[in-house]
Amino acid sequence: MAIGQAEAQASRHSPARTEQLRGHLAMLLFSGLIAGSFSLGGQVANEIAPAALNTVRFAIATVIIGVLARSTGVLTAAAARAPWRYLILGVLFAFYFVTMFEGLKTAPPVSAAAVFTLAPGVSALVGWLLLRQIITPRMALALVVGCAGALWVIFRADISALLSFHVGTGEVIFFWGVVAHGIYAPVSRRLNRGEHPLTFTFGMLLAGFAVLAIYGWADIRATDWTTLPWLVWITIAYTSILAGSTTFVLLQYAVMRIPSSKVMAYTYLTPSWVILWEIAFGHGVPPVAVLAGVGLTIVALLLLLKDETG
Repeated sequence: MAIGQAEAQASRHSPARTEQLRGHLAMLLFSGLIAGSFSLGGQVANEIAPAALNTVRFAIATVIIGVLARSTGVLTAAAARAPWRYLILGVLFAFYFVTMFEGLKTAPPVSAAAVFTLAPGVSALVGWLLLRQIITPRMALALVVGCAGALWVIFRADISALLSFHVGTGEVIFFWGVVAHGIYAPVSRRLNRGEHPLTFTFGMLLAGFAVLAIYGWADIRATDWTTLPWLVWITIAYTSILAGSTTFVLLQYAVMRIPSSKVMAYTYLTPSWVILWEIAFGHGVPPVAVLAGVGLTIVALLLLLKDETG
């Protein structure tokens, strides 16, 4: 009995276990930071073109991550191998962010956050196709529960709207961005060749900035940058540094330590975080019926985490 307990304790403190825990903590912080971009984005989405805003934030984030990577010595010539990898990832994330701010023009932040929780299902499917990561029965149940909770919030607890599948335009637009985000985690793991998270993130950001600058050039030129409301600049700063540079590194760090489906499982916390952000901004609390859907997304997260540790 004593030997068995000693072995169990050693297993809990093994290096691999420690790395997994760090990956989970990274995603916990990731979900909280990402949620802030929904609340802030919902307030400025109609003040500036999504492509123009995201080009600036990608530029800022690229400089920040580039300086960090260079100063820490992880940015080497070897990282430039197969630059097409960064282009693929940059396109995926640029598309996600543009559709996010486009969707927030009409979709409430909590509803948009609920759409975001559909990403784990996409991630699990692509993770199985590319990496043969197994989807266990408990994981499948968690994905179904999380999807049900997300749909309940998206349709604002309106059964008639759910049955007729009457969903808002903003939610539909953002859904395609969420698909791109769900694809990112497993594809990132597949394309990484041992590069440091800072290095890999820098390559992705640089490629994403180039794509956005080309795509959004007309919007960039048409924007009167000197008359933008102060909240737009706060949003740009927040999404560039905290919900941009920081979360890019956290995501890249996590995907190398825990399976893609579990990385994306933390998106289930986003609606809960967004509700807290909305309360902090004085926007009130969603109806109790809608909160029931948020509760289901938390249940889905707990199911996935139990699968990890059980």
